[in-house]
Amino acid sequence: MADDVPRRGGRPTAGEPLLDRAFRLLGAFDDAGGALTLRRLSERSGIPTSTTLRLAQRLVALRALERRHDGTYTIGLRMLELAALAPRGHGLRAVALPHLEELHRVTGHHVQLAVRDGDAAVIIERLTARDAAPVLYSVGGRVPLCATSLGHVLLAYAPAPFRNAYLAREHVLEPEGEVIAAAALRSGIACVRLRGAVQFTRPLPTPATSVAAPIRDAPDEVVAALSVLGPGRGRISAALEETVIAAAHAVSRDLRASRSAA
Repeated sequence: MADDVPRRGGRPTAGEPLLDRAFRLLGAFDDAGGALTLRRLSERSGIPTSTTLRLAQRLVALRALERRHDGTYTIGLRMLELAALAPRGHGLRAVALPHLEELHRVTGHHVQLAVRDGDAAVIIERLTARDAAPVLYSVGGRVPLCATSLGHVLLAYAPAPFRNAYLAREHVLEPEGEVIAAAALRSGIACVRLRGAVQFTRPLPTPATSVAAPIRDAPDEVVAALSVLGPGRGRISAALEETVIAAAHAVSRDLRASRSAA
């Protein structure tokens, strides 16, 4: 393709910038963590095979990708090293982890921590019991804000213009294929603001109910959400909801203290 040929003088070619294509290639991987062939990388990214090969070779040299013995590609450790430097991930996780561990010990369920990135929640930590309920999303995975109690909390405290635009769109819960009414999302938002927590039930991969509460680094600024996810469709007890709220408050307190000390 013409836009793959460098121009004289080192100037970028017309069309999509090289960096954009590289990130599109990295974005072809999903949170299942599997390896991809060159052909699948090309298909998923929408980049021609010849260009995919050149980009993949360069990303392997930079350790952003790894090439396995069978010729397939996986995300490289360099990406993990860089991700660990993100203050919204690593710094928050370090402060929250002792409280997540205690909440996990007390409940025996999944305990999750997430931040908002655009119209998705990104899970930055999860503690899991051996016999806990199956989950759809992994650490580092992007979760639609409409799909979990974590997402509802983060949507509740997103900037009003973003929140209103999000509520104006139609959202479908996948893989269930269920349309989520704006009224249900508004109810979740109201619940968070009124009670300090919200509950959400999903039927897949097995019926499970979660409860989440906001984490603040200032009284009026929510930076993350903390949740407990347990099996079944039944409503989570008021006692467990209060335990989650208390854990979120403790993380918020320690987060503000760490920022003040910095």
